[in-house]
Order: sequence, then structure tokens, then C-alpha cells
Amino acid sequence: MDKIKFTQEAYDKLIKDLENLKNVERPRVLQELVDARAQGDLSENAEYHAAKERLASIDNIELPKLQDQLARAEVVAFDPNCDSIRFGATVTLTNLKTKKNVTYMLVSPEEANALEGKISFKSPIGAALMGKKKGEQVEVTTPKGVNKFEVVDFK
Repeated sequence: MDKIKFTQEAYDKLIKDLENLKNVERPRVLQELVDARAQGDLSENAEYHAAKERLASIDNIELPKLQDQLARAEVVAFDPNCDSIRFGATVTLTNLKTKKNVTYMLVSPEEANALEGKISFKSPIGAALMGKKKGEQVEVTTPKGVNKFEVVDFK
């Protein structure tokens, strides 16, 4: 059973999501199911079928997934005294072609969100940055072609 690396923030969110699913969402859907059954004929009752499908999704997909992730979770904090880029680091890079700076936080694939500047440490850019030091250059092949970056800083 492979461990899944998470930042503390992402781990806390998993716990919150699991508690919400168990204590809020599932009981709400169960009540919807009870209410829909009370309406009578179930064969043409859209509310009943929707609630039944939602409950099946919670019980068979969402809860098991969250429970599995929590069981395999390993919370890893970035060590600010580390001399090279590791999981959890926030890295500032200069794109050598455009001369623009970009900042990424290296996180697990499960918590990656490019819109928030969080990329997987297993992604092409993330993997290329692992172990690099300030001032080093990396070359990354992405769907848009080859990009060259210089590590400006990390924390």
C-alpha cells in the first residue's frame, strides 16, 4: 500500500470533506430518499431515483476514496533549512524565454490545482525541479514544447 504525500492543509481538507460527507451530505440524501418514497409510486419518481443514485455515489465511490486516501496519507512538511527543492516547497522560477517569473507550490497529484499555483511534484515541471537548487536551470518538455527555467528562489 503506497503512501500518498499531502501537505497539512490538504490533509485537513480531506478530514473535513470526509466528516461533511458522513455527517451532513449522506444524512441529507437519506432524508431526501425517505421523503421521495413517501410520495408513492417510485417507478416515475425522479426525486427518488436521483437520491438513490447520489447515495450510491457517496457509499460506493466518494466515501471509500476519501477513506483510502486518509489511510494512506503521509503528511510532509517542507523543511525550510533544506538546501534543495523538495515536496511542499514554493518555488519561484524565471522562464528564460519570456523572462517572466512564475511561482508554484509542489504538492501531491491529489491536491494539484494549477489555478492556485499548486502543481504535482510528479508533473513534468515538478519532477524536473525536485532536488534542484537556487540558480540552477531546468529544461522541461511540456505539451507546449520545451521550456527552460531558472530557479530564482524556494521556501
